[in-house]
Amino acid sequence: MKTNPGRFFEDYRLGETIRHATPRTVTAGDVALYTALYGPRFAVQSSDAFAQGLGYPRSPLDDLLTFHVVFGKTVPDISLNAVANLGYAEGGFRRPVYPGETLSTVSEVIGLKESSNRQTGVVYVRSVGSDAAGETVLSYCRWVLVRKRDPEARIAEEHVPSLAKVVDPQDLAGALPRLDVAAYDLDLAGSPHRFGDYARGERIDHVDGMTVEEAEHQIATRLFQNTAKVHFDNHAAKDTRFGKRLIYGGHVISLARALSFNGLANAFALAGINAGRHVAPLFSGDTVYAWSEVLDTADVGRDDVGLLRLRTVATKNQPCGAYPDRQGEGQGDAYDPAVILDLDYWAFMPK
Repeated sequence: MKTNPGRFFEDYRLGETIRHATPRTVTAGDVALYTALYGPRFAVQSSDAFAQGLGYPRSPLDDLLTFHVVFGKTVPDISLNAVANLGYAEGGFRRPVYPGETLSTVSEVIGLKESSNRQTGVVYVRSVGSDAAGETVLSYCRWVLVRKRDPEARIAEEHVPSLAKVVDPQDLAGALPRLDVAAYDLDLAGSPHRFGDYARGERIDHVDGMTVEEAEHQIATRLFQNTAKVHFDNHAAKDTRFGKRLIYGGHVISLARALSFNGLANAFALAGINAGRHVAPLFSGDTVYAWSEVLDTADVGRDDVGLLRLRTVATKNQPCGAYPDRQGEGQGDAYDPAVILDLDYWAFMPK
């Protein structure tokens, strides 16, 4: 066979390193298409003049565009036969990325755990995105539920990795160049609220909603060279339990991030991903809403920016004025039926 059917759970080995194909040069055209798909409005990523006034050489890429490109490289080797992408941890955006840079990805298998039904297993990987010079721009862990080719197949070794619940904000503090915050124009940025205006426990309803169109998520997934079958093959999807294609989970993350501008306009750069979960699937025609909670604030020894630890929850077909969330006293795995995403992350904000 010369074609690639994708890996199944029993094809992975603990500790193996996978170099993913197709380095990707990200251009201004990609930035324009990303903006057309999601409508992000953060000033630093939107205006060269605004970014240069702060001390950037020009506008960097939206951090999630970098994430999607790095993530997309991994799909043919990690999640082509995935049932679901389950979660994220230990994510770090190590430096800004600019149009014209070439990104590639390497992953290490850090955990394997067969499901009790023996039809699937969870694969844990740590993926590192680098530029053409080999400098790390992004690293993160994720775990994926992957089908088995043969239910009777055994793997050599199982291991569930221990992952940090929160990335140390001090480890993320150096990801941005020093900024001239005196030049940070709050009017042009779209909000008067700086780092000191947010408090732990504060909740923000981002108010706006965005309906997902079939063509949009198809274009987006192709833009990131994400080849997962569940997003593309509607003929095959008719035989699944949902009977149709799923929206790429990263599409939801970008929509929620764009919606969060209304209330968090000055949280202009992502620093790290502490945890993330795709709680339920999204389909074309659904409308996404979002709300955020300030989990913590971190003064990381810089006089220009601080870090907010934010938890953004996205819903489908339900506005977030009532802050739909986990349900029940224990707040375990049960969520309000409308919740589709629960993302915990650090973001930079000017002081």
